[in-house]
Amino acid sequence: MRQSNEAGKKGEKIAADYLVKKGYRIVSKNFRSQRGEIDLIATTGNYLVFVEVKEREANALVSPLEAVTLVKRARVIRAAQYYLMRYPSQLQPRFDVIAIVRRLDGGYAVTHLENAFEGGAW
Repeated sequence: MRQSNEAGKKGEKIAADYLVKKGYRIVSKNFRSQRGEIDLIATTGNYLVFVEVKEREANALVSPLEAVTLVKRARVIRAAQYYLMRYPSQLQPRFDVIAIVRRLDGGYAVTHLENAFEGGAW
């Protein structure tokens, strides 16, 4: 479990660095409430972006995108609702997913899905 937690933190750092390079501003990391956890909260333009980060190895049975299940989405949405009650914002909320695949050569590939929860699937 510890190794997985360390990999998760590394994945979240990769995702945060990626967003900053794209011009996002990170507002919060690992926001936790009784309703769930949000890996990253960022702003860009008129959006307050709630970001779910998933990282997997290239040979994993389940891709990082497949790991963001309907149950996980519901938890993120509930946590975002709580965040917005606690920290009201005029920005439009949006839910993004950043999928990180660790390649066998030690590098990684990042896929960023903006507005990933709209329509219920990608």
